[in-house]
Amino acid sequence: MTPDLPASLRAAIDKALEGVPRKGLAERAARASRAYRAGQPSSAVIVEADDALAYALTRLPATYAACAAVLAEAARRAPDFAPASLLDAGAGTGAASWAAVDAWPRLAALTWLDASSPFLALARQLAAAGPQGLREAQAVRGDLTAAGPWPRADLVIASYALAEIAADRQTSTIIELWTSCDGLLVLVEPGTPAGYRRILAAREILFDIGATVIAPCPHQAACPLVGEDWCHMSVRLPRSRDHRLAKGAEVPFEDERYSYLIAARPGVALGPARPRILAPPRTGKPGIALKLCGVDGALESRLVAKRDKVAYAAIRRLGWGDVL
Repeated sequence: MTPDLPASLRAAIDKALEGVPRKGLAERAARASRAYRAGQPSSAVIVEADDALAYALTRLPATYAACAAVLAEAARRAPDFAPASLLDAGAGTGAASWAAVDAWPRLAALTWLDASSPFLALARQLAAAGPQGLREAQAVRGDLTAAGPWPRADLVIASYALAEIAADRQTSTIIELWTSCDGLLVLVEPGTPAGYRRILAAREILFDIGATVIAPCPHQAACPLVGEDWCHMSVRLPRSRDHRLAKGAEVPFEDERYSYLIAARPGVALGPARPRILAPPRTGKPGIALKLCGVDGALESRLVAKRDKVAYAAIRRLGWGDVL
């Protein structure tokens, strides 16, 4: 898995930016960021084509990077899973679809579901440079809180979408997403305490309707972090020059923190569950200290001593979010 945008997607964004004043996009991006932080939905933020383009410039790379990391984990946990169809619910600019096609190149039948016409139009424009599945994706304008049925698919993804759904509609939305899923359901949210709470609530709903959660949790027990921390991961991605200008940033990279959940239908064959590293490993003189979520549902602190050369060498290659 690489957090870098595919070359064809990067080129498509560059083409969409041709002739568009960067200052105007930066102003739109700043307004959108303030609006999202204030809790406004995309319908109130993404009104025109340039709003969608500003969003793509500032947020698409991070969304893609997080989804790519999560889908790489889905492929690791379900190595024989080979989806032919995808429902990208709350698709936005289509970032999750690009990550899915990168993880499973044989994906052929893609559906984008989103309430925003500017987002869907930009997703279609960018997808014209992508693989056949993306080029032929079906765009459906619809609200995630509306009653289904939605198109069924082997793989269903809702990335950075639950935050825009009112609390009293979360349960029905999660149930509709699961009803549409024939294989794996993937949820990705910002790696904030609020994002974690939405993922945690979705986890409980999915347990109640018979789903098996396969990641990040290596168990089906209660989350051991409740009340003391929140489960989230991080991926580092590069920033292009335009990306830095739009965000008013000088650092050539950013760290996107995200929370996620992957749930599987009974027919999906799974590899063995393993303890997951919940925080950046801490290296000291005695060795490497790890904070783990165990397969029994308990938190575990483990020290891998330097004197255990084989284990120490293996652990040094692992990081936050990886499994042992």
